[in-house]
Amino acid sequence: MTINHNAAKGAYIHIPFCDHICYYCDFNKVFMKNQPVDDYLDALSTEMNSYRANGLPETLYIGGGTPTALNEGQFERMFSDIDRYLMNPRVREFTVEANPESLTEEKLNIMKRHGVTRLSIGVQTFDDKLLQSIGRAHNASDAEYAVRLAQKHGFHNITLDLMFALPGQTEASLHESLDRALSLGTPHISIYSLQLEPKTIFFNRMKSGKLKLPGEDIEADMYGQIIFALEKYGLNQYEISNFSKPGYEGVHNSLYWQNEEYYGIGAGAHGYVNGVRYANAGPVKKYIERVHSVGHSRMSEHTVTSTEKMEEEMFLGLRLLKGVSVARFEEKFGKTIEQVYGAQINQLKEEGLLTERDGRILMTRKGVFLGNNVFEAFLIS
Repeated sequence: MTINHNAAKGAYIHIPFCDHICYYCDFNKVFMKNQPVDDYLDALSTEMNSYRANGLPETLYIGGGTPTALNEGQFERMFSDIDRYLMNPRVREFTVEANPESLTEEKLNIMKRHGVTRLSIGVQTFDDKLLQSIGRAHNASDAEYAVRLAQKHGFHNITLDLMFALPGQTEASLHESLDRALSLGTPHISIYSLQLEPKTIFFNRMKSGKLKLPGEDIEADMYGQIIFALEKYGLNQYEISNFSKPGYEGVHNSLYWQNEEYYGIGAGAHGYVNGVRYANAGPVKKYIERVHSVGHSRMSEHTVTSTEKMEEEMFLGLRLLKGVSVARFEEKFGKTIEQVYGAQINQLKEEGLLTERDGRILMTRKGVFLGNNVFEAFLIS
């Protein structure tokens, strides 16, 4: 397998280790105990080095798993390797995911020393009963303490990750969580509805009839209330699940929605480089073995066709509330949006799901609520 080395705008680095497994999580992860963590960091360093000559990314994002599950020595080592191989002196954003129960003062100091600019703290809800019922290891007070501690250490670009439509969640509980989240004064909140994915504990419970979820109508009503509450507070919705104060929109994640290329580094990571989408080996030991034997861990590659690129431009770009630029589409693909997707766009306009404004195709408020219907219209290949 030949790797074409061209610079990508972002780099995603995956840490698959967790101290516990949440009931809803389907990301590539393993229990931390008895894992070859140091060997994994060796392999991660080798893979990072393989991209060094390609050009440095403008954004860095460390996700998981639970990056803060690493001990302080491992944490320091990971950042030192990033400094050596990937750090751009003009980095636009450097984000690290953190869990409240494993975010310590020393880890905050390490991140500060190594240029981290943004934290994404996994809170999910401020309802202690719900936190326990979804398998989280922290409580609401832990979450508040972690945010305050991060702010005390000079981290002010913080996003809180929340969830809604959880089993047993009421609208009153949702509003209490939103109120407690807003009281912390972070400039960004990401909030996602629960998705039941195969191989998760919740999926198995649902299959056996042991999981009660709010219905679609309640979920839609919750979503509407979330939009109203956050925008009233000054957090503007810029993407279907993301809200921020002006100037605090997530830069790295916006690369995905704008269909830009990025390195995917680590076990199970996906990347997009030189027109090729690829996926690394998922199992930790297989990842380590493959990196050391061939210098990378790609297990599958797909050269994205022109048709697929246009599809992705639409269904990814329309996730952003500003939508897709008509001029940029023609510049990238040599065809107008009207030539390629005129029928779909006109139909969605008639249904009140899309509109056109200031040279951009974007979703209406109704379209935001029925986003999947909009996205599916552009999957024609």
